[in-house]
Amino acid sequence: MDNLRYIRETMEGAARFTGVSGFGEMAVGATALGAAWLASHRPDPTSWLSIWLAESVLAFLVTFGAIAWKARRAGLSLITKPGRRFAFALFPTLVAGALLTFVLVREGQLEILPGLWLLLYGAGVATGGAFAVRTVPVMGLSFMALGAAELVFGPFVSRDLLLAAGFGGLHLIFGAIIARRHGG
Repeated sequence: MDNLRYIRETMEGAARFTGVSGFGEMAVGATALGAAWLASHRPDPTSWLSIWLAESVLAFLVTFGAIAWKARRAGLSLITKPGRRFAFALFPTLVAGALLTFVLVREGQLEILPGLWLLLYGAGVATGGAFAVRTVPVMGLSFMALGAAELVFGPFVSRDLLLAAGFGGLHLIFGAIIARRHGG
């Protein structure tokens, strides 16, 4: 029995996290496009920030709900070893982004936020993606590239356009790829 348990645990540890829902990522992309449109029509920084913070909470809830739905549909547990590794790799950068957002808002440095959000989200997805299907780390690297571009070229391009391209466009594109290749 000990040998069987060891084999089962070894196989589970080598498995990839397949719970990322392409349909969920596409829904996040759609809500991000809506947030970008709303935020672009708000000239004051407080309402702009409120819209994007609300979008981040909505995106988290949609993503978690879609992952839970996909896992339930496949008869899988959310707390598998690959799922835990994915989450533990993703969350530190999300927490860092939240803390840096607080500090930058306090210091009045809102112009840095779009690049920072894209870069840190991408870093978390790329790192978590090391335990997921191959498409996920590529998505993370794409977010990182867009975040880096925003930090370098941000003053010359609309922050809402870049956030729409990243959180809207990249989620739609990679969500469709994930849905097609990995069962929803």
